[in-house]
Amino acid sequence: MFSSHSSHRYRHRGWIGLVTGASLSEMGNHVLCLDVDEQDRDPQQRRHPDHEPGLEQMVKRNAPDGRLEFTTDVVAAVHHGTLQLIGVGTPPDEDGSADLQYVLAAARSIGQHMTDYKVIVDKSTVPVGTADRVRAAVQEVLAERGVSGDFAVVSKP
Repeated sequence: MFSSHSSHRYRHRGWIGLVTGASLSEMGNHVLCLDVDEQDRDPQQRRHPDHEPGLEQMVKRNAPDGRLEFTTDVVAAVHHGTLQLIGVGTPPDEDGSADLQYVLAAARSIGQHMTDYKVIVDKSTVPVGTADRVRAAVQEVLAERGVSGDFAVVSKP
């Protein structure tokens, strides 16, 4: 079971999350894609990029069969699966480095709502050391909540 955090607020159109989610559902997994932008909730209703051949067909095949679902509910997405994939934009910051604010915001959202073991997979393009920052962000939120939680962080850009 997978969740995919690919929010409009966190990314440039979120194709990484959609492509990953659709591909994982094509392999038989039950995927819940999160997007906090309500207008992006139903990828079946929007135009798919030409540089992703077959994406539209995968979405149309797997969504009706229930393997690929979409939500704007962060709590539902975090509770959905053990694997939490973060596929958000990392636009260049003012100094040209990757802006990690959206990655860290997604990590904090996971930490805010997790109640059991999670494997947090960073699919975004990020610099070396980002997994440590994601881990710290989740631990900080768990500490603020007064709970201890077991989780792992993996980078798979």
